Amino acid sequence: MAIKADVQLDAKGLACPMPIVKTKKAISNLADGQILEVQATDKGSMADLKAWAESVGHQYIGTVDENDVLLHYIRKSSNEEIEEKTFEQTISNEEIIDRASNGGMILDVREEAEYAFGHIEGSKSIPMSDLEARLNELDKDKEIFVICRTGTRSDLAAQKLAENGFTKVYNVLPGMSSWNGDLSKKL
Repeated sequence: MAIKADVQLDAKGLACPMPIVKTKKAISNLADGQILEVQATDKGSMADLKAWAESVGHQYIGTVDENDVLLHYIRKSSNEEIEEKTFEQTISNEEIIDRASNGGMILDVREEAEYAFGHIEGSKSIPMSDLEARLNELDKDKEIFVICRTGTRSDLAAQKLAENGFTKVYNVLPGMSSWNGDLSKKL
């Protein structure tokens, strides 16, 4: 079934945060109610684009997988300038090991494949796409340091945690792309 979209955006071959960056630009040129089709190959884009759309007030309609190309459909909510929220509580890469060793938890929200090829020893993997369904695995009384590759997904995940009553949440910046510490490949 072909789904009608007003504008198509090619984000194939791009990894986070680029599908979101290109989507922001494309959707700003749409009229209220128009539908954007974002074509992506990054599996993480499913959770990323959905979380981004919800965080800025656009309607995430859904995704169709067509021969390993994900077709995401997003409806622009209004012509008014939408202010994107960013999570205020942040922490640097350098600070998280000490803070986590004092009872905090490092939560890695990258996709399973990204985590498998290198992660911070002792971190917990819950991909962004699974976060809402797995909130019960997290302790609201502990500090939680949310990390991804660049800080974009972790920002959205930190917002999601805060919306669900977690108060000791920090977005780790700039994320794994700038991590200089040891990496584990143990699953």
